Amino acid sequence: MENMRKSLLGMSAALILFSGCAQKQEQSTLTLSGLNPANFETMVDGTKPVKLYTLKNHQGMEVCVTNFGGRLVSIMVPDRNGNMTDVVLGFDSIADYQNIPSDFGAAIGRYANRINQGRITIDGTTYQLPQNNYGHCLHGGPTGWQYQVYEANQTNDSTIILTMKSPDGDNNFPGNVTANVTYTLTADNAIDIKYDATTDKKTVINMTNHSYFNLNGNPSVPAIDHVLYIAADSITPVDSTFMTDGTMMAVKGTPFDFNTPKPIAPDVTNFDNEQVKFGNGFDHNWVLNTKGDINKVAAKLTGLTTGITLEVYTDEPGIQVYTGNFLNGTVKGKKGIAYPQRASVCLETQHYPDSPNKAHWPSVVLEPGQTYHSHCIFKFGVEK
Repeated sequence: MENMRKSLLGMSAALILFSGCAQKQEQSTLTLSGLNPANFETMVDGTKPVKLYTLKNHQGMEVCVTNFGGRLVSIMVPDRNGNMTDVVLGFDSIADYQNIPSDFGAAIGRYANRINQGRITIDGTTYQLPQNNYGHCLHGGPTGWQYQVYEANQTNDSTIILTMKSPDGDNNFPGNVTANVTYTLTADNAIDIKYDATTDKKTVINMTNHSYFNLNGNPSVPAIDHVLYIAADSITPVDSTFMTDGTMMAVKGTPFDFNTPKPIAPDVTNFDNEQVKFGNGFDHNWVLNTKGDINKVAAKLTGLTTGITLEVYTDEPGIQVYTGNFLNGTVKGKKGIAYPQRASVCLETQHYPDSPNKAHWPSVVLEPGQTYHSHCIFKFGVEK
C-alpha cells in the first residue's frame, strides 16, 4: 500500500512537472509583445504561406511583421522608465486581419491614398480603377497589397525583405510590377523602411506604411493628448469626399499648424473649421518643408504618459496624418482591446493624393527601365 502511495505521488509530481514545462515552453514561444506565432501560420488561397517574423536589436526592441499585407503587427519600445511598450494597433491572428478589413500596419500599394473617381490616364489610355471610397480609389483598391501576401526573406535578426509580384491588371493598374519593402530594425531603435519597384509597362506607384501609433501603449484611450510636430507650411485641402482639388492651403492661423509642437486636441475636433469637418478630424496630406531630405525631421509624435517619442524621416514630399477618426469601438484588437475613435495617429509618408491627375505635382509615373525608390525612418526615443 505504501509503495502504491509513493508511486501515485511520483506520478502526480511528474504530471505537475510536465504541465509546468509545457506551460513554460508555450510561454517561451510567445513574442515579447505576447503574440503567438502559431496564430499567424497558415496558407492564403491554398498556395501562399503566411507567418509571423520577429526582428530584434541589442537594445531589447522587438518588431513583429507578417507577410500578409507586409504588416507591422507589434512594435515594442522602452518607455521613460525602461518598461517595454507596444505602440501600434493590430490583431492577434491572421484570421482577424483577413476577416476584419483594416489597414493596420500595412505596406500599402500600388497607390497609397486616393485617386479621383478611380481614373488615371497614361499616354492617352484611361484606366478605370476600383472605386472603393466615396467614389474614389483608396490604397490600391479593395484588394490592394495590404490584403495580399508578400514573399518574405528574413536575412538576419534585424532585417526582412518582402516582395510583391503584382500582375498587369491587378486592381486594373497597368504593368507587371515587382516591389520590395525592406524593414530594418537599427541599433538606435529605428525602423528603417525602404521601398523599391520596377515595371514592364508605364504605371503609377506610391507606397507607404499605414501603422496606427499609440505611444502611450494604451489604445483603449484616445491618442489626442499626443503632442505632434509637422514641418509643413501647407496642406492639400479636401472636399467632403476626401478628394483634393490640386491646391495648397497655408496652415498658419488654422488647426493644421503644427510647426510648433502641440497636443492634437482640441484642434482635431474643431469642426468650425471646414477642413477639420470634411476630414472628421485630421485626414490630410501635409506638404513637407523638408524637401526630400532624409536627414531632417518631417514629423514628431510624443506620448505624454510614457514619454515615448517617434520621429519620422522621409525623402517623400508629403505626409498623410490620420487620427483614427473612423474607429468607433466595434473593432477589438490585440488582447481583446476595443479601439475607440482616435485611438491612434497614422503618419504615412507619400507623394500627394491624386498625383496621377495633377500634372503640376511631383510625378508618380514609373516607366520600364526605371526603379521606384522611397525611404522612411520611424525612430523611437524617450523624453523624461
